[in-house]
Amino acid sequence: MVLFAGQGDARRSMSLLWRAKDAKGGGPAGKRSAPGPKPALSVDAIVDAGIALADAEGLAALSMRAVGARLGRTAMALYTYVPSKSELLDLMYDRALAELPTDYDLAQGWRSAVTSWAEDTWEFYLRHPWVLQVSQARPVLGPNEYVALETLVRLLYATELDSAVLRRIVGALFHFVRGAAQTVTESRLAAAATGVSDEEWWQSRSSVLGEVVPDFQDRFPLVVRLETEGAAPHTGGAEPYLEREAKTTFEVGLDVLLDGIAASIDKSGR
Repeated sequence: MVLFAGQGDARRSMSLLWRAKDAKGGGPAGKRSAPGPKPALSVDAIVDAGIALADAEGLAALSMRAVGARLGRTAMALYTYVPSKSELLDLMYDRALAELPTDYDLAQGWRSAVTSWAEDTWEFYLRHPWVLQVSQARPVLGPNEYVALETLVRLLYATELDSAVLRRIVGALFHFVRGAAQTVTESRLAAAATGVSDEEWWQSRSSVLGEVVPDFQDRFPLVVRLETEGAAPHTGGAEPYLEREAKTTFEVGLDVLLDGIAASIDKSGR
């Protein structure tokens, strides 16, 4: 399931994301402007409840009613603060990004700092797999999204590469880390949704493949070579084998990307 950000009213969404002044009432966006007792609810409380729900049950379970139930309130009580589920999703996405670290030491060079950034971002996606279902085609344009971008850009400017090149490198790094993490999260989702582990699924399909394609090795010799020579051995342990493979692929792929950046620096004569 892919969801697109920015489906609610643009002005109301952006005002909530940036906590701008409400155009009509003059008070902070998303809060009551009328006098009286301090309300028991707040935008932040609603957003936190939404994140907790998505972490536990996935975005498919997200609704104003379900979030309200977590807070002991009706869905209608939430609409005073957040206009709809569309705005709530934007707010949840941006708020979750606030967890990402921003202070990376460049004393050991840009490569070490970018490696730490990539590892932290990978772990963030694994903690909040629902974030990966929010399409990057249309960004949320919230403050924490910009902070995350600013963090990586600061590290990469230490390479002294031109902005035109860095713009593409930023995109490549985000796409790589996001895609690598998605492999793990979808693997976990598949096991939970089907009741069949990755290992069981592959074993059942592999045995059948050998029967229906007896000349598989002759038809695809390089694929067979890659699998036999390049695969890591099953060493046991608590972490599923395919997750360990995905993590290794992430680490190797990241090194290759960073090698490419280093080659670009050498080519530029910096």
